[in-house]
Amino acid sequence: MNKYLKEFLHRGLMFGGFGPIVMSIIMLILSCTLPQFSLSGTEIFTAVVSTYILAFLQSGASVFNQIEHWSVPKSLLCHFSLIYVAYSVCYIINSWIPFKAQVIAIFTVIFVTVYFIVWGIVYVCVRKVSKKLNEQLKS
Repeated sequence: MNKYLKEFLHRGLMFGGFGPIVMSIIMLILSCTLPQFSLSGTEIFTAVVSTYILAFLQSGASVFNQIEHWSVPKSLLCHFSLIYVAYSVCYIINSWIPFKAQVIAIFTVIFVTVYFIVWGIVYVCVRKVSKKLNEQLKS
């Protein structure tokens, strides 16, 4: 089996459970603060399964950045595409956003903006650390 696929599955299995845990904490907070908050068994099941899959894919997708023979744009595009589709489907399936073109467009703009801000910050930090390490190796 491809070492990257194996690593993807390993990371997904290790961290996939955090999605339902976070979702359960949010549901607990909502049920304690909003007396009218309630969910059916189907809604809870859908939320647990979809947040597990979302967390599995998100943690597994970090392997794209470690495939040495891929360019940065290629790994970024693969990571972005997988995460965007996973979040979009999860949010729509759980009715966290309605399946309407205008709402999905707003979600997409927010997602793209936040995604690239986060990756911009990560890129700058990694560059700074790399530069510092290279200077230490030279001296």
